[in-house]
Amino acid sequence: MIGQPVTAPLRVVVCDDQELVRTGFVTIIDAEPDLAVVGTAADGEEAVRVARRERPDVVIMDIRMPLLDGIEATRRIAGPGVPDAARVLVVTTFSLDSLVYDALRAGASGFLLKDARPAELTAAIRAVAAGESLIAPAVTRALIGRYGERLRPAEREDAVFDALTPREREVLILVADGRSNAEIAEQLVISHETVKTYVSRILAKLDVRDRVQAVVLAHRAGIATWS
Repeated sequence: MIGQPVTAPLRVVVCDDQELVRTGFVTIIDAEPDLAVVGTAADGEEAVRVARRERPDVVIMDIRMPLLDGIEATRRIAGPGVPDAARVLVVTTFSLDSLVYDALRAGASGFLLKDARPAELTAAIRAVAAGESLIAPAVTRALIGRYGERLRPAEREDAVFDALTPREREVLILVADGRSNAEIAEQLVISHETVKTYVSRILAKLDVRDRVQAVVLAHRAGIATWS
């Protein structure tokens, strides 16, 4: 249509040491009109080089890779102090849950299980590119079980949740269920910007850095539970 602005596709770099996995991810991503793979990497050092060269919107990162592991690669691509940092979506498995906390500390914006459906992968890429911290509910469960105490000091009181309004609690429960801002907006019939405002208020009231830490607190306090 004449006069309609053309939106450039989100640029994605795929990093995994298994060629079959890389090829599968590339095929899924390139099938989406709003996504484009601009580079791939088979090891951590190559991942850092490609990310710096291509300046992608999102980097899909495996945790265990040769030469440089995915955690250190994530730190060099998206860690504190990195100029023009890309957003990193870590793909993981249950056997790697012990490394999820380290990836979070390194600057990862989201986590997804390797057995996720193609639609979940592409939705995760869009969510992370939009600035949403995304974590698969099953990965959150593993994170809480192993690292809950490290993410929340023991002296923190559950009373901090009393400061949340009923609507903010409702939003937090949906965040804890792994919903993106867009999904929350659709379910609650509110705007995307309103959801972002609620999430920002929740993080401020709970005094946590990001959505992942808020989710951990919500589950540990019983505000949200696994079905």
